[in-house]
Amino acid sequence: MSDNGSAVPATVRIKRRSVLLGGAYGAISAAPRAAAAQADTKLPLSISALASMRSQAKPISNDERRERILKAQKLMSAHAMDAILLTGGASLFYFTGMHWGNSERLFACVIPVRGRAFFVCPSFEEDRVRERLDRGPLEDAAVLTWHEDESPYKLVASGLKNLVILSGTLGIEERTPWVFSDGVAKAAPALRLTSATPVTAGCRMIKSAHELELMRLANQATLSVYKAVYEALKPGMGQDEAQDLISAAYARVGFRGEASVEVDAGSALPHGSEKPQRIRENSLVMIDDGCEVEGYNSDITRTFVLGRANDKMKRVFDIVKRAQAAALEAARPGVQCQAVDAAARKVIVESGYGPDYTYFSHRVGHGIGLEGHEWPYLVRGNTLPLAPGMTFSDEPGIYLRGEFGMRLEDDMYITGDGAQLFTPPSPSIEHPFA
Repeated sequence: MSDNGSAVPATVRIKRRSVLLGGAYGAISAAPRAAAAQADTKLPLSISALASMRSQAKPISNDERRERILKAQKLMSAHAMDAILLTGGASLFYFTGMHWGNSERLFACVIPVRGRAFFVCPSFEEDRVRERLDRGPLEDAAVLTWHEDESPYKLVASGLKNLVILSGTLGIEERTPWVFSDGVAKAAPALRLTSATPVTAGCRMIKSAHELELMRLANQATLSVYKAVYEALKPGMGQDEAQDLISAAYARVGFRGEASVEVDAGSALPHGSEKPQRIRENSLVMIDDGCEVEGYNSDITRTFVLGRANDKMKRVFDIVKRAQAAALEAARPGVQCQAVDAAARKVIVESGYGPDYTYFSHRVGHGIGLEGHEWPYLVRGNTLPLAPGMTFSDEPGIYLRGEFGMRLEDDMYITGDGAQLFTPPSPSIEHPFA
């Protein structure tokens, strides 16, 4: 992994994934069947007509996860690591199928390059851990437990000693809190600690056919929701009302999702404004974010006008649409990540919205998968070559402060000879789903 962007820590999803965790989704999904049916009659027709897509989602199997572990062990060997340590997060889920939230108490999974994996957990969590292990690919893993007055870090050192890893190199997953890695370092001073990113990213960056299928479903669900919400929006609605429609629409398709809604000048800030906004006749509206299917994310942005767009809006939309197409055309195996950003930026700058980051103020795309933002990143300075199975957002934008912003975003995947979008691009600013 290079140090120019391809191995930077996966960023926390900075869009407002937490905005809509309650609201209509929780109300409708938790209600009895009769109450839900009554609630459906109050929904706009475009939303009540949505059908569940959940049955189309096939979970990742334990055999697939075992193949991932074998690949990780090969990468450990290639990068001179004796084991990797995972705490709660996407990488733990990727390899083990286990969801676990981090707290001040160490919970860790150690996967060695050779030998039996082991877990370290608080003693009172042992039964819960073993329940999950029985359902996963590491059912024979050892479970080492500690009481509240004992050191979990000494258990990590002890488990490594049992694997005859008295010294050598331990890869630490990048989301591991400092207090945990520091504790392990002090308990096992003969070990060299390093980043496990060459292993975790080395596995997760390249999606399997099954992963691509789940991401395609997530993208299709999001586009269906956006279309239904677009048809239900009316002048006079506020952001909260629009977001409630989005929550209700995701409840209908059967996946947890959310989106930010920005109107007119609010859309000129790439991640929106906290100021209350109201949709009016001929308002420009930007809807952005996505959903998860079996943990895999979508991320789509549609910018449109409810009514008639002015000439400037139409011109900027056309530029951004061409920039998105240029990025897609540039993306192919062997091409450096930074070249995709350059292709989109060239269209925007040569159309008069430059120089450089002046109006197109962010990179053209980020990796996407189990996290909304993950490796690698389509940004200047990242010389990592693209490879089949990589997945990205393709999201150029032009932001005119005080007026409006224009961003078009679809997710793409790298094929054997190019790249394809999971969803059809937006055809026009006045008819975004025609």
